Amino acid sequence: MKNRLKVLRAERDWTQADLASRLDVSRQTIVAIEKGKYDPSLSLAFKTARLFAQPIETIFDDEIE
Repeated sequence: MKNRLKVLRAERDWTQADLASRLDVSRQTIVAIEKGKYDPSLSLAFKTARLFAQPIETIFDDEIE
């Protein structure tokens, strides 16, 4: 799954640890999501969308055309 997490995080000058703390996950989880190695749970995707005040689909893309 593609995502814009790294871009959104950088726009706010947040480290991976900052974002992890805000989402109550480990930094390793953020690293894995940003690299596309881990797809967030639906609840984590919703939490992320609320944090960035954006719809889920503007942050995460399932790459299905």
